[in-house]
Amino acid sequence: WGSAAFTIRTATEPKTIIIKGRERWALESLIKAGERGCTPIDHPGPRWSAYVYSLRHEFGLEIDTINEKHGEPFPGTHARYVLRCTVEVAQ
Repeated sequence: WGSAAFTIRTATEPKTIIIKGRERWALESLIKAGERGCTPIDHPGPRWSAYVYSLRHEFGLEIDTINEKHGEPFPGTHARYVLRCTVEVAQ
């Protein structure tokens, strides 16, 4: 995953960022998923929580974490990540 430019649109002025690697993959997955968001179950990736942390803290993206239960064969919980700001591929 090479680098790509994205424009973030929030309440403040638009900002362009350059993202590469798995963070880029995660952001593109979140953009494509829209309101339904992404989970490590339906979008397998080795470190979703790390990618989301980086997108939030290094790039300033607004991403919600929703904890959901899942059933057998290994019951427990998982996170669903939902992008809450507008992000577009920069032109």
